[in-house]
Amino acid sequence: MTAPSPSTTPLPVGPLLAGPVWAAVDIGGTKIAGALVDSTGTLAHRVQLPTPAKESGAEVLAVVHQVLEHLAAAPDWAAVTAVGIGSAGPVDLVGGTVSPVNIPGWREFPLTAEVAAHPAVAGRPVALAGDGVAMAAAEHWRGAARGAENALCLVVSTGVGAGLVLNGAVHPGPSGNAGHLGHITVDLDGERCPCGSYGCLENIASGTAIARRALAEGWEPRGGDRSARAVAEDALAGHPVALAAFDRAAQALAAGIAATATLVDLRRVVVGGGVAAAGPVLFEPLARHLDRYAALPYVRGLDVRRAELGNDAGLIGAAALCR
Repeated sequence: MTAPSPSTTPLPVGPLLAGPVWAAVDIGGTKIAGALVDSTGTLAHRVQLPTPAKESGAEVLAVVHQVLEHLAAAPDWAAVTAVGIGSAGPVDLVGGTVSPVNIPGWREFPLTAEVAAHPAVAGRPVALAGDGVAMAAAEHWRGAARGAENALCLVVSTGVGAGLVLNGAVHPGPSGNAGHLGHITVDLDGERCPCGSYGCLENIASGTAIARRALAEGWEPRGGDRSARAVAEDALAGHPVALAAFDRAAQALAAGIAATATLVDLRRVVVGGGVAAAGPVLFEPLARHLDRYAALPYVRGLDVRRAELGNDAGLIGAAALCR
């Protein structure tokens, strides 16, 4: 398989980045992105390629290498002091490995070592985190969780990831998977998940799951677009099946959020990722279901906010790991 050519923004002319500069890589089941990020959270020299998720581990790594090579060609590369990676998980910080549920070619894949061995990295330290933890780091540094002592930050996209902020700091846990909300059970009679468990939140609330449910219930996509975005467009237009698919996803998210808030006593919840772009068709039923599930006095009225950093969150978060 020949890796695709990068889709980039034009390289800036002259100095742009200030202070320490970090290379950031964001790896998901749909795309692998990279950028250079400075101490203010400014991004430059972006690159994004599709993830060959169904291909071999070596072919996925080849795309990561392409991203690194694009960044290394930038004039600011000499100022880079470290490389941060946010990856779909689970991850293993002790071993530096990743086993993304949506990238079957990577199982206990030594991602940290492979990136560190790339000639462009040249001895720079490499920091790894799950994508949910990276998103939490980003939103706590520059986004909707800024100033929160305790927060849950969710990425609802191809999968469902999350990260925790506890006592004013991002809390990855010893393995790096603390807050891995997408793989808690919310449906006791649910289907088996690719992770090996049953009834996982991700199997109900991810964009993939929303589209799958809508199709199973008779939704007919216009123009052949079978994505969650297309379901969201029809839901905004009042399509009952599309609305029901989002309502079910919101119910599952509410159950997971309420359980987490009850367990660790937090107030702030930040929701990002591609599915969050659906806006009211997700957030209105989410608020309604949270009223049912977040019942104890100390978790009632959770402060739910839409993520502020959009598609930049993964990259800003990967850089935040290096700070």
